[in-house]
Amino acid sequence: MASNTSKTARASVRAGQAGAAGGALSVLGEFKYLIPLNNGKNVYVRNLTNGKTVHLRTESDAFIEEIRTLTAMGHGTKIRAELQGLAAAHPAHGWDAAEKRLADAGVFDS
Repeated sequence: MASNTSKTARASVRAGQAGAAGGALSVLGEFKYLIPLNNGKNVYVRNLTNGKTVHLRTESDAFIEEIRTLTAMGHGTKIRAELQGLAAAHPAHGWDAAEKRLADAGVFDS
């Protein structure tokens, strides 16, 4: 099967593997880290660096730690923008409170 792929495709795969080895991540298109559930009480948090999606309560310490981990990897600005977007789109769901909890916990501090 590998012999049927073009030189360009093989080079692209090699380049992608080399970039991923250093912790870099390249994604084409829009990627959402947060998938809201249950009117903002729960959320799926997607982590592209390890390929896992976890289901968490937005008021839990596990949620704070998961976002802290992603922020430490350089995804904090995007996650904060997503939280602000969710707060604007669904003001009654408590996304502003979730962002405040994260900020109070020092998650977005650099």
